[in-house]
Amino acid sequence: MTHLLSPVTEGKLQPHNRLVLPPMATSKAEPDGGMSDALLAYYDEKSRGGAIGLVITEHCYITRQGMNRVGQPSIADDGTIDGWRRLVGIVRDNGSKVAMQINHAGGACSTAATELEVVSASDIAVPLGRDEACRSLTHAEIDTVVDQFAAAARRVQEAGFDGVEIHAAHGYLLNQFFSPLTNERTDEYGGDVAGRLKMHLEVVEAVRRAVGEEFPILLRLGACDYMEGGISLDDSTIAAVELERAGVDMLDITGGLRGYLRPGHDEPGYFAELTERIKGVVSIPVILTGGVTEPRQAEQLLADGKADLIGVGRAILKDPDWARNAVRELRP
Repeated sequence: MTHLLSPVTEGKLQPHNRLVLPPMATSKAEPDGGMSDALLAYYDEKSRGGAIGLVITEHCYITRQGMNRVGQPSIADDGTIDGWRRLVGIVRDNGSKVAMQINHAGGACSTAATELEVVSASDIAVPLGRDEACRSLTHAEIDTVVDQFAAAARRVQEAGFDGVEIHAAHGYLLNQFFSPLTNERTDEYGGDVAGRLKMHLEVVEAVRRAVGEEFPILLRLGACDYMEGGISLDDSTIAAVELERAGVDMLDITGGLRGYLRPGHDEPGYFAELTERIKGVVSIPVILTGGVTEPRQAEQLLADGKADLIGVGRAILKDPDWARNAVRELRP
């Protein structure tokens, strides 16, 4: 039986256990997105002792036009690499593997933060509560964003990370392309699942060319919008198969177009209905995050075959010793 402390032996990344620190925005970077002492201290505190198998950083913007907020870390130019090398060194020395999540926030960007035009899959406001006007990306601009993802992934690799995670969830740009609620395009990037997934596949393929065959690529997929007319689990099972075929090495499954939530649910592993189904159609490892507050809850989700790795966010955010205590509790 798989346990939380069991090593991951499948795939390219293979952390020493199945506990994941998921991406959580801290807004601790410098105003220009550069590395800060506060950001280094945060990841040092969370990873100290090596109790977490895999640390995934908060989403880092690949271009200023894709920045979500002031204080969000940047991977938008080569000048950021040295700062990230420092963070990688800290987390590695603490005993954990570390991947960076890269992102373009699209229609979830704020002109107040970027001082640039807000762009998205379509020229409709993303339902995130602020209803900021946005413009549909042109084909040439889509190509540029794909190249920006690839360039960012190359920087991640140069900084020494163990992998790169493409953010395609929580109402950000790739989620905006995949969701029928935010994608009203009539070209090849709209319509059915294949059209709405087209940009994802182009990003994965460009990232793979940039980092080579051996560097692990993760993708955080918003597998259900939990809104009428939005992404369905049927859509995402199709997408998962195609993403694996395109070169994704690990799927980090989540839901909610308006953010990280499943309405009416807060039980341990509340996205398990998504991960269990997707795990059944792919051969790559699947991460489940949401609602886990006790180590035994994570153990049970793994035992029940709901996922291959378990992310614990808020509990570790609240208690920096949570992971170290979990290891002591579960160690035979």
